Amino acid sequence: MTDWEPVLGANVFGNATRFRVWAPEAKRVDVALESEGSAHAMAQGADGFHAATLPGVSAGARYRYRVDGRGPFPDPASRYQPEGVHGPSEVVDWRHFPWTDGGWKGLDLAETVVYELHTGTFTAEGTFAGAAAKLSYLKELGVTAVELMPVADFPGRWNWGYDGVAPFAPARCYGTPDDLRRLVNAAHRLGLAVYLDVVYNHLGPDGAYQSTFSRFYYSTTHRSPWGAGINFDGPQSEAVRDYMIENALGWIHEYHFDGLRLDATHAIVDDSRRHILASIASAVHCSLEGGRKAMVVAEDVRNLASMLRPEREGGWGLDGAWSDDFHHQMRRAVAGDCDGYFQDFDGTAESIAVTARKGWFYTGQHASYFGGARGTETDGLTKDRFIFCIQNHDQIGNRAFGERLHHQIDEGAWRAASALLLMLPETPLLFMGQEWAATAPFLYFTDHHEELGRQVTEGRRREFRRFAAFADPETRERIPDPQSEGTFLRSRLDWEESRREPHAAVWRLYQRLLRLRRGLIPAEGTVTAAGDDSILVERTVKDGTPLLGVVRLRGSGAVSLPPEGRWRVLFTTEDPPYVNESASPPVLAGQRVEFSGAGAAVLAGERKDSYAREA
Repeated sequence: MTDWEPVLGANVFGNATRFRVWAPEAKRVDVALESEGSAHAMAQGADGFHAATLPGVSAGARYRYRVDGRGPFPDPASRYQPEGVHGPSEVVDWRHFPWTDGGWKGLDLAETVVYELHTGTFTAEGTFAGAAAKLSYLKELGVTAVELMPVADFPGRWNWGYDGVAPFAPARCYGTPDDLRRLVNAAHRLGLAVYLDVVYNHLGPDGAYQSTFSRFYYSTTHRSPWGAGINFDGPQSEAVRDYMIENALGWIHEYHFDGLRLDATHAIVDDSRRHILASIASAVHCSLEGGRKAMVVAEDVRNLASMLRPEREGGWGLDGAWSDDFHHQMRRAVAGDCDGYFQDFDGTAESIAVTARKGWFYTGQHASYFGGARGTETDGLTKDRFIFCIQNHDQIGNRAFGERLHHQIDEGAWRAASALLLMLPETPLLFMGQEWAATAPFLYFTDHHEELGRQVTEGRRREFRRFAAFADPETRERIPDPQSEGTFLRSRLDWEESRREPHAAVWRLYQRLLRLRRGLIPAEGTVTAAGDDSILVERTVKDGTPLLGVVRLRGSGAVSLPPEGRWRVLFTTEDPPYVNESASPPVLAGQRVEFSGAGAAVLAGERKDSYAREA
């Protein structure tokens, strides 16, 4: 698929392996092969890299490095850590995987419905192979892309993935590197894209050996919320930037991922003339050949449209951004959340509609929680470049008890919120299990060593003190312990319930909504508030038929329709296939829809050519 070649780590060429590591202040670095018990001196270059090519070393060999006699240490660019992040690295020959996806080109965001999953809790197996076995299910559901939460190896047996310390190595608890390749290859065979969540704002607190090789990996002037910042702009930063860029390219080319979701980019501080995010996006895009597509998407609370504009216009050239504003407006509307960052959102129908029209709500207004003006205008950006959700790993897992939105609102409101998400022109993201209203929470879990684990547990409970519901210390003590195996296991999906009612009814609704979405003209539509509690979404079917989503988020009442056009009901979220309780579906009465409670109605109008024939 490409002529790209990595330069870091262990790379197999014929009957030899080349080792290359950056250690600019080391006088000597040796490759220590586990099978031999011997060390091989590496040649030092003027650029601070040490390299050696060892004949007879092939895939499967395990090795570490000695730095000026210290160590041995795992490779900071290791492609696999079979014994954990503190153990030896393993040589991986990525070129010899039997890919069958040569005709696959990827997807545009306009074609994408993202399904976010955590490999360890998505299935009972908690592995790449277990996830691969569910791909046909996802295809049947109607999503078009899988997004894996971070898989870079981490300390312990389970973790969200944001404590990764071996950025190039898939976590050994999920399987081998080839298991991950098989997952991606199988997805492509089914027509599903696969994206990967990557973390470039910090390294985890245990097992990050990068600074053993060079103190320049970390910034001396910038910090992240999780500790020392990565050095993207200080002395010797060029090699650090290249390290992260190669990591991004490795996932795209060694594993054929269709894109990257860059975690918490607002926490990346870079005062260089060219921001590291622009460098990563450009490197990914410029490395592609033959019409292949790969998306680079950021999670960023700042609402900066410049991130999505091309570099020739002063931007960073990213393809899309997570827009948390929609989630926050919706959560405020249907669940009433007002603590923390929710204080900056009122959840009115008008505010939700504004968010959908612009891509995010804050475009320069003052935001109290943010502490000042937040956001920029989005003029000229298409709606598909904004990723919307009503659940994701953060917005569930950062709640004390890991409650999903549907755990806290009535079923009609959940169906209405789901319909709104999937009818909007923005790119929707689903979090694993929401399509059947899974009962499993998604809790925060770690498996650190005892001392660090105790600090994590105490810190987790301490951070909730600012919330009114957790002012009582006894209440905080009930917050699940992140270090408990039970916390991890409780977060696993129960796939049996997906086939049982009432969950199966929710699944049927999601499948119906996704089927509807596939027939719409992508990335276009008009969104307006209809009173205090309802929203109208006007879309167009690819054959020219007007479509109208009428969404009632709260209470009973009548919603007036646009005066022009004649409408018929295609389906409602309260129809018998999608509900298990006794429900009264919305009723179309002339130019209005009457609701007995929260819900949504999908209406079809007459094509314009029909009007012409009648005239």
